[in-house]
Amino acid sequence: MTKLIKKISTPLISLIFLLNMSSTGMADTTVSAEVSFIFNTLLFLICGFLVFFMAAGFAMLESGMVTSKSVSVICAKNIGLLSISGIMFWMVGYNLAYGIPEGGYIGKFIPWSDSSAVDTGYSDGSDWYFQMVFCATTVSIVSGTMAERIKLWPFFLFAAILSGIIYPIVMGWQWGGGWLASIGFSDFAGSTLVHSTGGAAALAGAIIIGPRLGRFTKTGSPAPIKPFAASSIPLVTLGVFVLWLGWFGFNGGSQLAMGTADDAIAVSTIFINTFLAGAGGVIGAAIITRLHFGKTDVVQMLNGCIGGLVAVTAEPLAPSPLAAILIGAVGGLIVVYGTKLLFSLKIDDVVGAVPAHLFAGIWGTLIVPATNSDAVFSTQLIGVLSVNIFVFIVAYIVFSTMKATVGLRLSKEGETKGTDVTETGVIAYAIRDLSLIHI
Repeated sequence: MTKLIKKISTPLISLIFLLNMSSTGMADTTVSAEVSFIFNTLLFLICGFLVFFMAAGFAMLESGMVTSKSVSVICAKNIGLLSISGIMFWMVGYNLAYGIPEGGYIGKFIPWSDSSAVDTGYSDGSDWYFQMVFCATTVSIVSGTMAERIKLWPFFLFAAILSGIIYPIVMGWQWGGGWLASIGFSDFAGSTLVHSTGGAAALAGAIIIGPRLGRFTKTGSPAPIKPFAASSIPLVTLGVFVLWLGWFGFNGGSQLAMGTADDAIAVSTIFINTFLAGAGGVIGAAIITRLHFGKTDVVQMLNGCIGGLVAVTAEPLAPSPLAAILIGAVGGLIVVYGTKLLFSLKIDDVVGAVPAHLFAGIWGTLIVPATNSDAVFSTQLIGVLSVNIFVFIVAYIVFSTMKATVGLRLSKEGETKGTDVTETGVIAYAIRDLSLIHI
């Protein structure tokens, strides 16, 4: 009987304790500062894990989109850029963004250090980690655009500059309390600060390095697809699904808090709108390619998903579910017609990153006032123009300097053989590409 009483009494006492805490919490409507600190930190860490996994998504998407002779270099670029971004963001990037004076333009060139305290609301380390994977995502956007003709180590050098200096500066303008924040610019999770930044840098690089050999005819039309066929559409599809999963961390974690019921509801709403916007992008791209081209283009559907996700990232909390679908659908249409625009300009974007991240990011940022009454269109336009022009000009200068000094592009012979042979010496598909060994 004594053992039975003990077995019953322990959970009863625990239940009474929890009920007492609940009643106290209902009276105060908040949990203790320490409990809030724990939940907020967990939100950063868990969502950061999801965003970290987006690195695998980018690696798979890019590996599938390039030709089979350039896959191992894509793998090297993606694990390399993630590592470089993390180190650079620790060395200088974080404090360039968050060491910025209120309303200022640039922070401090000093390494990150932990100064966690309960009254800050979350662990400093969790915030560093969450912001670091955002930084790495920005760099990942550039990788695929310039694939199959950029040298590996010059790309790593640019990755260091983008992650350590360029991205942290524009990030600080808004999220670090800089001048864009002071004028009321709104970018919840980074349609402009992350995606347009990566897209603008990618566009500058694509212009400087030029298209792949034979990609366009003398008339400017895209060459027949066969010589440039994607190595694996299933791999591209898997990559997009991984990115879609990671986006829940990307947008949900940007709520920056999970210490109250309102925060939990907000994160749930963000998850719903994030999914619906991605779905809207898929369906929008599917419909328009069928109507315009007579065939349903699966690559455009996949990039349409990314375009929809990018579009809603500027404001994933305020829209209604229907609004999220429409915002995402327009993002999908922008991807389709943006790709067509780049073709007409003879700009070779291997994975379609510029339409999906730059163009859709601009759309998503400018449409924020339609669902968030606190945002003003003129201010959103100022933010879009200032970030994209700054990033494009700086990236253009950096790429031009690298082209004139260390070199940027593979030789004609090296490009013909493929980056796997010339840059890593590792052939991704050994049986399929066995002939390359003897070239």
